[in-house]
Amino acid sequence: MNIKKHSTTQLIEPSADQTIDLEFDKNHLWHPYTSMENALPAFGVVSAEGVELTLQNGDKLIDGTSSWWACVHGYSHPKIVAAMQQQTQQLSHVMFGGITHRPAVELARMLVNMTSERLTKVFLADSGSIAVEVSMKMALQYWQGKAKPDKQKILTVKSGYHGDTFAAMSVCDPDGGMHTMFGELVTKQLFAPAPTSCFGDTFDPEELVSISDMFENNHQQIAAVLIEPIMQGAGGMRFYHPEYLAALRRLCDKYDVLLILDEIATGFGRTGKLFAYEHANIEADILCLGKALTGGYVSLAATMCSDKVAKGVSDSPAGVFMHGPTFMGNPLACSAAIASLELINQQQWQAQVSSIESQMKSELADAKAYSNVVNVRVLGAVGVLEMNSTLNTAELQQQFVDLGVWIRPFSNLIYIMPPYTISASQLSKLTTAMKTVASQIELSDDKQAFISHG
Repeated sequence: MNIKKHSTTQLIEPSADQTIDLEFDKNHLWHPYTSMENALPAFGVVSAEGVELTLQNGDKLIDGTSSWWACVHGYSHPKIVAAMQQQTQQLSHVMFGGITHRPAVELARMLVNMTSERLTKVFLADSGSIAVEVSMKMALQYWQGKAKPDKQKILTVKSGYHGDTFAAMSVCDPDGGMHTMFGELVTKQLFAPAPTSCFGDTFDPEELVSISDMFENNHQQIAAVLIEPIMQGAGGMRFYHPEYLAALRRLCDKYDVLLILDEIATGFGRTGKLFAYEHANIEADILCLGKALTGGYVSLAATMCSDKVAKGVSDSPAGVFMHGPTFMGNPLACSAAIASLELINQQQWQAQVSSIESQMKSELADAKAYSNVVNVRVLGAVGVLEMNSTLNTAELQQQFVDLGVWIRPFSNLIYIMPPYTISASQLSKLTTAMKTVASQIELSDDKQAFISHG
């Protein structure tokens, strides 16, 4: 049978030149969190270097998002590019089942050396969401190996975000997440109130009452606690007190529960520590890493665990860990990660992040006076203006582009997480744009014009 996908009048021919066909993109490419019926505008990027994106019309934008928090070294960094070019000439991919290679071994060695002493085993995954899925599988298989198969629930806190796959969705915020959209397919987990004591403020021990009660009443079915340490990212860019995290570690030890830390957004210096758990001086049983792992140059994530967890998994009825992605341990991705971590290990990030933090605190302080700004907060290389209403991403996105910056608001937040390599003048352009747009929202007579339409 000869089935034609398109009639001759509908035949879609490839573009002969190198321009980006934005109309084809709009009609056929599905971007994250968009509708194909009412798509958000997409801006065509033809190249990127340093902290600047070049659009196809020649305009340059200072990137305030590090491409969703991943490109911490900026774009086209010669060390990472050279490492990937060299690896493509030698070994771009090979199955990781029964085969190993130098990039995977050296990357694992670096991760073991960089993280806390307890973390000795490394599982290389495809993406952050998968790293979270892997961590949850590890926790459940661990308890099977300990002859406690009833410990199958994950305890987490509200306002969290851990990814979009089904297991990861189940531990995202139950109200702002996707629980109601996919019904019974989303596993019911246990949720405590979000931490309320802010980073840098006085810790209120009363906020531990609820989660302590949940431990006491449910510990026989709780396999692990899963939380983003110190900073809740896509769930609201909230910075909470380190003592809350330290208390979680103590509760896990008391009630024999594993602690999973999701450092996909916070890892590798973003909060001012190499890993956010260092703010609380604790260790995880299982640690999820991603985003900046490769400097944002190619997708790769890692889930690390302790010897104790690895033994429990190996003692489970399966006898092996039940996960194995096709592109696990991809040599090209591992080579990019090695180059990225070598840059991290040069320790320049500490001075860079400290400088970014100081400048953002100074330059964003003015926005506290805006009546439409609920809160201004800065931690490490993260700066946030929390507005008092939901924002229209499409309209504000265009305003930021017109100002020569790439800042992508979401919900009621205008935030930046720039590459560590940004200059003071470039950072000032970002903070100025944030305040300019925020002040325009404040002065607008038509508040509804800024309410998100998806």
